[in-house]
Amino acid sequence: MIDVREVSTQALAYLGDCVLEMQVRSHLVNEGLSTSGHLNEAALSFVRASAQAEAMKRILPLLSEEEEGYFRRGRNLGHSSVPKHATVSDYRMATGMESLFGFLHLAGRYERIAELFTLAYLQVNAE
Repeated sequence: MIDVREVSTQALAYLGDCVLEMQVRSHLVNEGLSTSGHLNEAALSFVRASAQAEAMKRILPLLSEEEEGYFRRGRNLGHSSVPKHATVSDYRMATGMESLFGFLHLAGRYERIAELFTLAYLQVNAE
């Protein structure tokens, strides 16, 4: 078994991107969307850097000290390029969120992943 503390921040963000994508895709399919065009269009509202940054702001106060540390590691990761439709600040927040979710996945904290995803995105949509 791998020691999560020894995993690079880049690897955590890489994995966390996939973890978030799985959460989004599962949510959208459960919502009844069925065509790839509708699914892909809806997914963008979750996975854009700006959407991830806003979601991260909602859950940041709810993180444990350890979770916040993994978020900060990702946020502070040096970025050599930023997508043209993202601000540097949003991109850094999004990378921090991905690092956090990568850490939670490797730590086997699947219920926490579901909880934070719901608090970050779904509670806002339900209001």
